[in-house]
Amino acid sequence: MPFTVQLLGPDDAGLLTQVAEDVFDDDIDPALLTDYLADPGHAMAVALENGVVIGQGRAILNRQPDAPTALFLDNLGVTPDQRRRGIATALVQALMRWGHGHDCQVLWVPLETDNAEAGAFYASLGLHTRPILIAEGPLL
Repeated sequence: MPFTVQLLGPDDAGLLTQVAEDVFDDDIDPALLTDYLADPGHAMAVALENGVVIGQGRAILNRQPDAPTALFLDNLGVTPDQRRRGIATALVQALMRWGHGHDCQVLWVPLETDNAEAGAFYASLGLHTRPILIAEGPLL
């Protein structure tokens, strides 16, 4: 049976009870998941096969007063043994359709400079990269 891609809504947390290895970076926190799915500025798409989540992508609307709304793709993961089946592409396309529905005109994707596989994947979608630095730390 081929995989299907579904955008999750506030009542879909139960679909994440069976998740394949390395789809998410860490364990899912039920309270954080509930908050994420309830936020209308967030989107999560999952790839399902036989009731198991084999891939996921998350995006956030980034609204600015001086620039068009951007879709910020903040996470994408596919279980290693299911890669190269078009799952990541289908997830990004689903999130981009969602973004178009919210008037997004540009897609932003952060990726680590040493992640050549991700760079090649995003280039295959027609995206170009430019180096930027991100400062991170605790919220003061």
